Amino acid sequence: MFQEIKSKLNDMSTVKRLCERAEAHALQDHQREPGAEHFLLAALDLPDGTARLAFERAGVEPEALRAAIERQYGDALRSIGLRAEMPTGTPMSANAGIHQAAPSGREIMQALAAARKGHSPLLGAHVVGIVAGMSHGVAARALRALGVDIITLKSTADAIAEVGHAKTFDR
Repeated sequence: MFQEIKSKLNDMSTVKRLCERAEAHALQDHQREPGAEHFLLAALDLPDGTARLAFERAGVEPEALRAAIERQYGDALRSIGLRAEMPTGTPMSANAGIHQAAPSGREIMQALAAARKGHSPLLGAHVVGIVAGMSHGVAARALRALGVDIITLKSTADAIAEVGHAKTFDR
């Protein structure tokens, strides 16, 4: 019973950190509501290291993700005839009140909630596995632009998440 309560508290702490980091990434992109791409960047920031490990195991450089996402924003704007420059300078400020996510961000959080039936800790690899399963959106296009084998990334992330931590895997 104590272990179950401790696990839930740890998961709540991870969700809080994940949401805060996703929001920070969104604000850096001058968006108030984080999407799946921001949750994926936030997963790479989590201290468990499992999201980074999943990327590395799948042959993807985690640091390349942000640039790939920025290219997706630029490409989308150019496709409708707008010249795109990523905003520089100070990020937007957050909205006061309860955390809000874009529809793709809400999809991530709902999938995490639905998948969290066990007592294993919530990890960045869980987020990577969910995002790798998405076929549309900025995150999916960014992963494709990086040449990511989505099946390999998803299966690697799911395997890491199933074990429950990064320390079991050799880096």
